[in-house]
Amino acid sequence: MQQRPALRLKPGEERRLRAGHLWIFSNEVDTAHTPLRGFAPGEQAVVEDARGKALGCAYVNPNSLICARLVSRDAKVALDRSTLVHRLQVALAARQRLFAEPWYRLVHGEADGLPGLVIDRFGDCCVVQPNTAGIERLQAEVLEALEKVVAPAYVLWRADNAVREREGLDLRVEWLGQPGPEELEVREGGLHFRVPVVSGQKTGWFYDQQANRRRLAAYAGDARVLDAFSYAGGFAIAAAVAGAREAVAVERSAEACDRIAANAERNGVGDRVTVIEGEVNDYLAAARQEGERYDVAVVDPPAFIKRRRDRKAGERGYRTVNEAALRLLGRDGVLLSCSCSAHLPEERLSGILLAAGRHLDRSVRILERGGLPPDHPIHPAIPETDYLKALFIRAVIATSLP
Repeated sequence: MQQRPALRLKPGEERRLRAGHLWIFSNEVDTAHTPLRGFAPGEQAVVEDARGKALGCAYVNPNSLICARLVSRDAKVALDRSTLVHRLQVALAARQRLFAEPWYRLVHGEADGLPGLVIDRFGDCCVVQPNTAGIERLQAEVLEALEKVVAPAYVLWRADNAVREREGLDLRVEWLGQPGPEELEVREGGLHFRVPVVSGQKTGWFYDQQANRRRLAAYAGDARVLDAFSYAGGFAIAAAVAGAREAVAVERSAEACDRIAANAERNGVGDRVTVIEGEVNDYLAAARQEGERYDVAVVDPPAFIKRRRDRKAGERGYRTVNEAALRLLGRDGVLLSCSCSAHLPEERLSGILLAAGRHLDRSVRILERGGLPPDHPIHPAIPETDYLKALFIRAVIATSLP
């Protein structure tokens, strides 16, 4: 086995690791004993406590605040092709128990024992997000492991997530091996979508909302439904298929709007899905002026809080868009309010909705809590893996309920 350098922690800084966490922050490292600048980005090391006792193996990035991520609690185990194959097999087995077809998140980073790695599967195509220097350094091994475990026809290396900039990595998108299609096919709950493979958001599709899209069906029957921040029309089309009399999808780009319309036709609901091109906040303001009313509204914005320091401004953003959506609901409406900001706790989102309701003289009640589906497992020691909040809210005129 190749000799690996040591990364030593300060006294007491191993407590989080022993409690189950996988991250090491730069201020927890004994840099006098093991200078971080002595490590190349992505290099693997044996993590030691202050007494020199091995705690496991991690990959290191001296350029990041999260300077190391544990990949094994056995210091003899490295993250190599063999380990990647084993963990991919474990991840695949879990998904195959849950899904009849290969459309799901195959690897969900830390929660699947592969920190910094996200893989979404679209039939015979896998889209890989390498978010850290440790995974970037293992590109060849990741590809070999994927070929052995799932043998995809196409693999797209989508190294364009903004979090890479915090790791000091460049942004790029490339096919590994044979170039794949221009669009990805998505199958979800009997619905069929097509999304752009290279220019689409994230990996091209938001598998994390699949359970919430299914649950929306219970509220959509004969309703007029608003789908704000629609992307490819997921919520709007799911609502229309479930019996909504009209679903209005709002998106900012003409290309996205064309795709929503095409996806609606593909699912046989083109006549009941209305697509509006424009900024969501502008549409909500104009719809209020025009007296528009909805029975159900879905607000699923991009993350307004990407870092802790953005929290105050981000909370204002969530308050503004949710309050504007509440204004459009009828006397007894339902709002599905979502947040993918890991730094916004669910209790804070519910507090924002309560305040918005009080401001509008509405009584709000939480009907259901949604969240991540089982192909996005949550690591209980790492709250950041439980990033998606989805609250189904009943909003009635305050004279109906106190």
